[in-house]
Amino acid sequence: MKGKVISKPLEARKASPLIVSLSAVFLGIAAGCLFILCIGKNPFAGFERILFGALSNTRRVGNTLGMSTQLILIGLSVAFAFKTGLFNIGASGQMLMGGITGSMLAYYLPMDMPRVIYLAIVIVASMAAGAVWGFISGFLKAKFNVHEVVSTIMLNWTAYWIVYDFIPRFIVDPTISVKSKPIETAHTLRADWITDLTGFSTMNYGFFLAIIMCIVIWFVLEKTTLGFNLKAVGANKFCAEYAGIKVNRSIMVSMAIAGALASLAGLTYYCGYSNIMEMGKMPNEGFDGIAVALLGNCSPIGIFFSAIFFGILKMGRGSLAATGIPTEIADTIIATIIYFTATNVILANFWNGLFKSRFERNEARCRAAMDAHGDKRSLEALSHDEFNAYAKEGKALMKEGK
Repeated sequence: MKGKVISKPLEARKASPLIVSLSAVFLGIAAGCLFILCIGKNPFAGFERILFGALSNTRRVGNTLGMSTQLILIGLSVAFAFKTGLFNIGASGQMLMGGITGSMLAYYLPMDMPRVIYLAIVIVASMAAGAVWGFISGFLKAKFNVHEVVSTIMLNWTAYWIVYDFIPRFIVDPTISVKSKPIETAHTLRADWITDLTGFSTMNYGFFLAIIMCIVIWFVLEKTTLGFNLKAVGANKFCAEYAGIKVNRSIMVSMAIAGALASLAGLTYYCGYSNIMEMGKMPNEGFDGIAVALLGNCSPIGIFFSAIFFGILKMGRGSLAATGIPTEIADTIIATIIYFTATNVILANFWNGLFKSRFERNEARCRAAMDAHGDKRSLEALSHDEFNAYAKEGKALMKEGK
């Protein structure tokens, strides 16, 4: 029998998460076009400038990928916690902890240290700092039932004030007292070959780390016992506990891993995309990553492309000024996409209704053709090729019957 067997016909009646996400993007872009029209400008020219600003040459492409790096890692952080039924809104604080750890190591570690060893130290140390920061929220949730949203928000501001104190105490720039001393290029995540390849863009090793983390997180969630346990806790912690899964440990592990991912984003930002830290600044990427995770349906591959899309909008918005369109339009488009993504139940119901009615029509046509041939098999026993052939023949039969 050729073709894939339809073993789960109900799946054919449901819209895939990809269609739902693309619908949110389309509606967001359509809303952006409407906003641009309302101010008397050409929306096609506006989006052309966004694409021009983000992708018109190798340097802009590199900058876009550099900006997307943090969004990928933050999206993975939020999604990983969400798989365990947790909402990690503390990615900004975890970014700061990863950034300050990496910046201090970059300042104090000897310059003659082999680069491979240096990179290994700062990556592990930064991820460890974020893991501790995430673990605190997980511990409070597991042991004292402190809601993770409350604890992560409080830890955001704790990290903010730690950075505010550590910069002037340990790594202040003597010429600008509100910033850290610039990190030497040799102690950042930048590499000469990447810089030359992308026309001196901000792209760095962090982008490749983000790709590796996408693969690692996918493997952990889909192929390991740990991933199964975490998803089981997220689906129903009471059933998971009854099945023998240690729920409290899963919560703490999940938040620790989420924190490590977010802190890695901080390292790639402050020691890669940039080379300084500023006092009194909370990184917005910690919140943008929530939108990335939602649009990417909390899957690593979806998060990767979702982050690239948001990176294009963020990097390209500066070029809107050339057309007289406010750059805030790009932020409005992002906000609208987030809104439609947050209401994905409505979009999913819309598409599910269309897919269900289409499948039921084909099902009726297929049964009519099978009856005409005396085929007594169930639909589940048919291959896709047979199903489609019967449906096509049944359509003709039903037209003749009319």
